[in-house]
Amino acid sequence: MIKHPLGAAGPQVSALGLGCMGMSGMYGPADRAESIATIHAALDSGIDLLDTGDFYGMGHNELLIAEALKTRKRDQVRLSVKFGALRDPSGGWVGYDARPAAVKNFLAYTLQRLGTDYIDIYRPARIDPMVPIEDTIGAIAELVKAGYVRYIGLSEVGPETIRRAHKVHPIVDLQIEYSLLSRGIEAEILPTTRELGIAVTAYGVLTRGLLSGHWSKDRVAPSGDFRTMTPRFQGANLDHNLKLVEALRGIAEAKGVTVAQIAIAWVLSRGDDVIPLIGARRRDRLAESVAALSVQLTPADKARIEKAVPAGAAAGDRYPSQLMAHLDSEKRSQAKR
Repeated sequence: MIKHPLGAAGPQVSALGLGCMGMSGMYGPADRAESIATIHAALDSGIDLLDTGDFYGMGHNELLIAEALKTRKRDQVRLSVKFGALRDPSGGWVGYDARPAAVKNFLAYTLQRLGTDYIDIYRPARIDPMVPIEDTIGAIAELVKAGYVRYIGLSEVGPETIRRAHKVHPIVDLQIEYSLLSRGIEAEILPTTRELGIAVTAYGVLTRGLLSGHWSKDRVAPSGDFRTMTPRFQGANLDHNLKLVEALRGIAEAKGVTVAQIAIAWVLSRGDDVIPLIGARRRDRLAESVAALSVQLTPADKARIEKAVPAGAAAGDRYPSQLMAHLDSEKRSQAKR
């Protein structure tokens, strides 16, 4: 497995990471045994970066990862954890809490669920509009000093917030959506992270399965699947986006690879400071994704891909409107918090 530094101040990590969210209900029911087997297969392939959130399945995801890691050495795994999202008993989303006291409380429960005494990369999932980012990062910095956290990351924030956070404590990576269908970071965010020596851990590289080549117009998402609320999977938007997938399929087939592999290879080609997080829930999907590491894109390949799926070509926002409002990364003009 190829390794890259996670930013100028971070550790070496595998060129691909495994995002574990889908193993805890966000995309409908998942098989527990297969999820654990997939985590094991990822580790065996050389993937050492596992990403989760304490609110995925209200703690279920952390407990699942803890079970999977019982037979593995802790120092062979990099655990990346997001915190701050608040949920109600029905599973609804009710806001974010990034107060210093809440940060320490969230971490205490995360350490217990994961069965570990430290987290490698800890990050707020979203900005708390009531709390200056300096206060949140300052609280995590105290946890770094105490040995409970090794490195600090960010998630879905824009250039101004990145700079303010980085002044408080070195930030090793920004977790943000980045794919052929989500290229908004290229204008201002990616130049900012590169200027500051911050890596990008890119989630949604297959746009929640839309770019996998396995989705179809007739596919019915199960109850509880987050994609039933996502604009890119709805009506005319889905029709338009699937046409883009078919254009990409032609390029993939000409290279003898799958749509998913060429989509992941494109993200890999954006630079060694971009680490794709693949969201496989099954071993076969994991194997398909890992094989993307062997796909070499020539300048001609990249030109064909850009023509088939140009920047801004996707129809529909990447989140429902109520969730888009929480994305600091999407704000065109950031007011000081």
